[in-house]
Amino acid sequence: MSVLFHLTMPNGPLASLEAVMQDAQALQKQIPGSQINHLYPSQQPGTRLPRQLWGMAQLPRLRRAEQQMRLHHIFNPDLFFFPALRWLKKPIVYTAVTGVGKTSKAMAQKVSERVHTIVVPTEADQQRLAAWGIDNTAVIHSGIDISQFHYQPPPADAPFTLMMASAPWTKAQFRSKGIDALLATAQEYPDLHLIFLWRGLLADEMRQRIAQANLRERVTLLNERVNVNDILSRVHASILLADNPALVKAFPHSLLESLVAGKPVLVSPTMALADYVAANECGVVVTAVSSQAILQALNQLQSQYATYQQNALAVGRRDFGQQQFIDATLALYKTVVGADFLPGTAVAP
Repeated sequence: MSVLFHLTMPNGPLASLEAVMQDAQALQKQIPGSQINHLYPSQQPGTRLPRQLWGMAQLPRLRRAEQQMRLHHIFNPDLFFFPALRWLKKPIVYTAVTGVGKTSKAMAQKVSERVHTIVVPTEADQQRLAAWGIDNTAVIHSGIDISQFHYQPPPADAPFTLMMASAPWTKAQFRSKGIDALLATAQEYPDLHLIFLWRGLLADEMRQRIAQANLRERVTLLNERVNVNDILSRVHASILLADNPALVKAFPHSLLESLVAGKPVLVSPTMALADYVAANECGVVVTAVSSQAILQALNQLQSQYATYQQNALAVGRRDFGQQQFIDATLALYKTVVGADFLPGTAVAP
């Protein structure tokens, strides 16, 4: 029994650092023989090929591959109907990793008619789809391998330091993901230090922006594979901003890692995680992608830091373990293809 996973992101050299890839790989380890396919038509972002054509050139290979598979599982930021889906014969599970967001009712209904189950990250997403008459849905919450992370306080003499670990795919995302706003905040707040974890793309552009802002002494750019837990030991909190819900996962891995490591987070209200952060007081919701809003959130975080930090440590390990994500997804697969689905057991297609 195996699954053919489809990702709509570039298969670049640092693709394994992406949360969606990590989710697919975690499931792949549970199901021998499963494969990961990239519907995105390039190893670099910025393709000019319209989304409607993604996967079309792969169809002969995908049709051969699915003969050995029992189902397809597509991970895409939003609900978008790829015409290539019409040619696949095995059942399809479709995960909208950022939620319903700005998806139109017509598009959501089009996807629901072609797939077996739509997976969304929150109950609110599920309720919105139900209001549109779409009931072939499931809610599966994100999770990470919590064994890789543990709390370490930053050095006693360390300046207040924020980590951002969701690098941009395009130049436009320097603005939309708040990177420019963060650099502007550091210019206004001389005690603030920043650590950015990068993934190979646009590194020279980032170095140029750091230099132009005269922040080389207070901004660290790590454009390499690192032990994230070690980096978290150097910071007080993590931040991830987005002015559009489709830019990042509803529950971004970098912020879950921070919470599991006992470090509070700063997050935009466009992400579903923002409601969780506010309810559990394990960080602060940043009202806008601007230096002014970041400064206000920073002041709030610092004024009550001990409380936010203790709450992050208490809830992170409790709520975001990877096993619940794996168990829920495998249980869904059984509803799709039948009770004979047992990971590790070969089942004739």
